[in-house]
Amino acid sequence: MGNLGYKALALDLDGTLTDSNKNLPTRNKEVLKKAMDLGLKVILISGRSVMGITGLAEELDFKKYGGIIAAFNGGKIFDYQTGETIQQLMFPAKAIANTCAIVRKYGAQPLSYTDTHIVAETDTDEYVLKECKCNSTTVQKVSWLPDFLDYPIPKILGAGEHEQLLKARDEFLAMYSDICDSFFAESFFLELAPKGVAKDKALSKVCDYLNITPKELMACGDGLNDISMLDFAGWGVAMKNAYPETLAMADCIAPFTNDECGVAWAVETFILNA
Repeated sequence: MGNLGYKALALDLDGTLTDSNKNLPTRNKEVLKKAMDLGLKVILISGRSVMGITGLAEELDFKKYGGIIAAFNGGKIFDYQTGETIQQLMFPAKAIANTCAIVRKYGAQPLSYTDTHIVAETDTDEYVLKECKCNSTTVQKVSWLPDFLDYPIPKILGAGEHEQLLKARDEFLAMYSDICDSFFAESFFLELAPKGVAKDKALSKVCDYLNITPKELMACGDGLNDISMLDFAGWGVAMKNAYPETLAMADCIAPFTNDECGVAWAVETFILNA
């Protein structure tokens, strides 16, 4: 281990590590590899599916460096180098049909995932297509989502207008708060997840796996679902473009957005130059 300010770094992806086109900026990649050469462990933690994260893991040479993927906001966590599963949580099968119905009731779209596609009842909805872009995939359109989801799934995502989703969340939690959690990844993405899924809880599992303390962890984020991990980490950095609620919880606000490589600035400032 080199002379690093922190031993591990948790990175949100959309709005943080990647630019507005969902690409990994060269400067972010170069700075992260420099830090990993010195022993830093990087954790890619996102609401994205596994398929939406592995491309970035390959760009960052996780097979070489031993990085961690925490997909579905930590519902699926594994060591990319060894393949070891750190955590796997699944959405309760008995809640699938009602959850889809609740999301539809308020004019939003329910969706879930296969290993290669987003699964939804529409392939034209703008918010469903946003989730496709995040995961670098396309929609597998099905006639009735609950009938298709006859296999274990990590979560259901409600995609739509924020005010609609607020009502859906309230009804969902009134029915399933004993077995499920719910939170916003973006104002237009409502995560409907198994109980225990959250970025702070996921990072607690990763810290145990890496045998480090939260004080030895830095985190960078921008979204509403990043608030808990910025609070959990020893040092939480919000990108300049973060939601106001996220900015308010950060220990530090980067003077740069995700398009301006705010992550590279944070790593150089607090990890490499420590």
